[in-house]
Amino acid sequence: MAAHTGSSAPSFTSRSDAPAFPPMLLSAEAAPFTPDGWRLGSQSDVDKQFSRCAAKLRALRADCSQLREELNLLLDQLLSENYNKTFDPTINIRPEEVCSLLKHVSCLVPLTQEHLVIKLCQLVHHLLNQLKVIMDERTLDVLLNYTTKALKVCSTWTHSDVLLALSTIVYGNGPQCHQHLRDLLGEDGVLLLYSSPSQPNVELRRVALTCMANICLRIPGQAPLDDQYRSVSFKVFLKTLQSPKPPNTDELFFCMVIQAALKGLQCCLSGGKWKFVGEELGSVLAALKRLMFQGTPGVSVEWPTVLYPTPLPQYEGLSAAKPDEPPKSSEPPKDEAVSGKTSGNKKRKSKGKGKKTSSEESRVDDEEEDNRETVPALQKGGGREGGRGEGDALSKPSGPSLYPSWKRASSDSEFSDPEGSAQSKLRLYNGRIRQGALHCLLAVVKGVEKRTLYGYWSSFIPDSPIGGPPPLTLITIILKDPSPKVRACALQVLSAILDGSRQFLAVAEDTASPRKSYTPFSFLLATAIRELHRALTLALLAETSPQTLTQVIKCLAYLVANAPYHRLRPGLLSPLWKQMRPYVRHRDVNVRVSVLTLYGALVTTQAPLPEVQLLLRQPESSSSSTGSFTPQDSGLSWRQRDGMSSPSTPVKSSLRSSQTNSPRVLHTPEEKDSAPPWLLQLCVSLVTQPREDQSDSEGAGTGGGAALEPSPVRLEALQVMSNLVRGYFSLAQACLCEIGQVSARCLGETDPSIQLHGAKLLEELGTGIIQQYRAENNVPESSRVPMSQVVLFWSEVLSGPLNGALQSEQHPTLQTSACDALSSILPQAFAQLPDKTQLMCITVLLGLTYSENYLVKTASVRALGVYILFPCLREDVMFVADTANTILAALDDRSPNVRAKAAWSLGNLTDTLIVNMESVGVDFQEELSDMLLLKMLQSATRASADKDRVKSNAVRALGNLLHFLRESQLTRSAFQRPLEDAVRALVKTVQSEATMKVRWNACYALGNAFRNPALPLDSAPWSGDAFSSLCHVVTSCKNFKVRIKSAAALAIPTNRSCYGDSERFDCVWRSLAKALENSEDTNDFFEYRYSASLRHTLSQALLHLLSVSQSQDMPSIGASLAGEEGKGIKEHLIKYLRAEESGGEGAEGEKEAGGDSVTPQQRIGGLQQTLIRLKELEAEGEGRGEEERSKEMVVQFLEDLLKTFEEP
Repeated sequence: MAAHTGSSAPSFTSRSDAPAFPPMLLSAEAAPFTPDGWRLGSQSDVDKQFSRCAAKLRALRADCSQLREELNLLLDQLLSENYNKTFDPTINIRPEEVCSLLKHVSCLVPLTQEHLVIKLCQLVHHLLNQLKVIMDERTLDVLLNYTTKALKVCSTWTHSDVLLALSTIVYGNGPQCHQHLRDLLGEDGVLLLYSSPSQPNVELRRVALTCMANICLRIPGQAPLDDQYRSVSFKVFLKTLQSPKPPNTDELFFCMVIQAALKGLQCCLSGGKWKFVGEELGSVLAALKRLMFQGTPGVSVEWPTVLYPTPLPQYEGLSAAKPDEPPKSSEPPKDEAVSGKTSGNKKRKSKGKGKKTSSEESRVDDEEEDNRETVPALQKGGGREGGRGEGDALSKPSGPSLYPSWKRASSDSEFSDPEGSAQSKLRLYNGRIRQGALHCLLAVVKGVEKRTLYGYWSSFIPDSPIGGPPPLTLITIILKDPSPKVRACALQVLSAILDGSRQFLAVAEDTASPRKSYTPFSFLLATAIRELHRALTLALLAETSPQTLTQVIKCLAYLVANAPYHRLRPGLLSPLWKQMRPYVRHRDVNVRVSVLTLYGALVTTQAPLPEVQLLLRQPESSSSSTGSFTPQDSGLSWRQRDGMSSPSTPVKSSLRSSQTNSPRVLHTPEEKDSAPPWLLQLCVSLVTQPREDQSDSEGAGTGGGAALEPSPVRLEALQVMSNLVRGYFSLAQACLCEIGQVSARCLGETDPSIQLHGAKLLEELGTGIIQQYRAENNVPESSRVPMSQVVLFWSEVLSGPLNGALQSEQHPTLQTSACDALSSILPQAFAQLPDKTQLMCITVLLGLTYSENYLVKTASVRALGVYILFPCLREDVMFVADTANTILAALDDRSPNVRAKAAWSLGNLTDTLIVNMESVGVDFQEELSDMLLLKMLQSATRASADKDRVKSNAVRALGNLLHFLRESQLTRSAFQRPLEDAVRALVKTVQSEATMKVRWNACYALGNAFRNPALPLDSAPWSGDAFSSLCHVVTSCKNFKVRIKSAAALAIPTNRSCYGDSERFDCVWRSLAKALENSEDTNDFFEYRYSASLRHTLSQALLHLLSVSQSQDMPSIGASLAGEEGKGIKEHLIKYLRAEESGGEGAEGEKEAGGDSVTPQQRIGGLQQTLIRLKELEAEGEGRGEEERSKEMVVQFLEDLLKTFEEP
């Protein structure tokens, strides 16, 4: 593994042998300055020095008389070199050479020579860290043995350097160190000893914690550390974070200890699944929350040691009465008094000083830059705090504000320059601690189950800005922390908390007036959502760092995507919509992309949302109100800065230019008064129009042409267009032709990502048109896209670059999306396309089913499954046969995705067979090949034994095929065995432990098969198993929807002979009666809501059995109706006849039963006909007397039923 410390702190040791740089004159023509002492002149300088020293070391032997002097000299020479490749990319030292050298030197340096041991350990750290060497197992073992022995043998004063070398060796190699882990992390392990809070040597404690953190670090793809040692390390890290600063300990050194513990805790939490035991989670969250505010001026809080899950706000808050009392934490007492002082006149330090060349040193420079940026901005009053502290940006809290302590001018400083420098470094280290705590919190949020985390929301997310002092939450950091990196980390944590919280936030509601007696949890959640909107909007206005601004907007996107705005009072999205508009033209490309992501979330969440519809309909001028102005003028209007006269001018002028330069929008006469949505016009301009500021080098275009927007911006704009078309098609349809042109243009480009998004946009357009024309959506014809325009649209699309995308074999994902787009053609429009265009579509799809890429094959098979339902194609026997053969071949594919879509398409094809059988008649059945039907029956039977997602549609196809087969086919010997196998496959699926969807489809399929009068249900050997499986399911299945479908299937046979002998008929009757009696027995509320539908279907099935019953069935029916069971049946039948349960779920019961909705009068009429038929029945055979008595009992039951129904 790459061996570098990552979490080690910078060394304060100064080197006496650092080269002195002679003064020299520089000119414009002079070569770049290179310090002579670092030998950067050529590639061979460092390499030759290393090779020369390595050769001399390899020549040394343990019995050499001058061994100590030679080792001392050569180690010094090796340590004096800078091997960092980022500093000098020409360094080319092979890892094998480093490993060989270190192994050899470790054999030469005895543990009794402690000064040499220290130099060797420094060399190990120096080489492995700077050259990023990946050690082989032998080198790892040798160096581990050497360092662990050194810790046992050498004096304590050497252990700091030994542990530093050990931390470099074990970096990411924890699982490979299992032989030494007991000595290091065992009960009396050296790392546990040195990392203990009772360890007086703070530097040893820090390095020991760093070493433990590097052991716990997990490299992607590597096995995690053993849980035993990870748990031990976790407890040490947590105990360190909870322990106070020892007396007489330097604050900076203790900050470094806390940083090491935070890094270790993060490695533990990120190193695989972690289960918190007892109060561990609450303890970790409490410690991290305290450290999130490390060094924050004006905070005097008695922090709890454990956070408990609760929906109410946590009990900690600002302690106004005791402002000078130190917190019960690791923060020193004077930390609060001094960390708020700013050193505005701090001098810039030289970045080239010494040999700080590790990645950590660059992080130090970054943090110092952050502090330099924030201090002048705060002093001027026009920076991020000036925007939110000057009056109405923030509501005035009743407690002390954190804001003024960071806004003190440099003239207020009470420190001299050295003191100011120390305070600046302390602020820097405290900022790192806050950043590390937030990184750990992010690891906790990602590693803990969402449901568990919901109880801690109130500790990190405020629910109201009113009443009492403001709580200390993530929002406090986002609005108040002076470091943009810390603010960005807090935003990342908040985004992770919000991500996937839709189910939790779904209960939020504040549309109704709240109760005065108590505050419902739903109202608390709604208040929290509103407070998040308020706080993030303030952060949006005040943020100056582009990187942090990007995180603010992304966090808003997560909030918008998960909040239930349809249950909240309107007005949250309108200000956000308007405030985001200027940022669309921000100078930073990442900000522009995040703004589009937010707009995409706005048009996706609970679409169509009335508030968003109004925003989309608003004309351009009203959307560009004064509320959209932000203070970052210099970074926003980078396209039109020269002509800016007001905050809204840049946006408006840009839109006018985009309207002018965009393709003309074709409007229908009814749409001429309605302008296209502004957001749609913006996205079109971002995708198609060149950037006006050519100084930005991020453009997509090259050469002499005008550069387009960067690819991420164009891709996100296309995604927003797709979301807008999907959710608000009625508003986007005015620009149908323009959007089609954009899609065609994207398909014609060379960038596969742009082409892919163009195809997806085309698919959304097609899907939107199809939704308009579906009868169940009840869209008036005047509001639909005219059919002529739809035909013209697809004619242009199919004659354009879509063909090239379909044939782009080098980009299978693009081919897949193109197939999906081809399947989104409106069937009525497809019928009006030219014959050659229709033929082209069919031919391409049939050809793509032979693609070697499973994605392309899956999409093309699915598209054929869509086309087979087109009215203009389904009666074409040749097309049906070609499609069937293609689907059958795909059913045998090795990819489960292909087989799943092939089964779905086969189900659609067999649906088409049933439709043709009913509309065309026998002619179509006779034209279809018997052998093809046989192959379909056999393939569907085999597929019914596949995975559930294949099986669910395979059984649907089996039911349709068994319904479709004619008597002449069923009597052929070739069909006998496949027929029996098909039915038994359905029976097996009904009785299996498959998913409920599969069993539901199997019950439906059996009922579908029962509709075929040619099936020998009375005599076939498989008939009894089919009925008994349905009887078993209707009484015992936990899922009520499966019971409903099985009851509906049992009521489908129209002749008494189909039910077989009296014993089988009695079994069906008693099963239905028992199911009706137990129709409310369930502990699952989600099933209970279907109980009315179940009773409705069961009542219908029982009356159907009575309508077909014969005299031999009367004894069993009479016995059932005579007892207590009969009373229950009577009550349910009365409700059915009165249609008391036919509303809502009852209506669904009609649908589940497979019949049309009938009125109570029709039900009574059917019952009266049954009563007349039963009275005319004449008993035959030996048991005539019993049958007559039972018949009279049944007749009396029905007469009483009718009489009860007629009573008021």
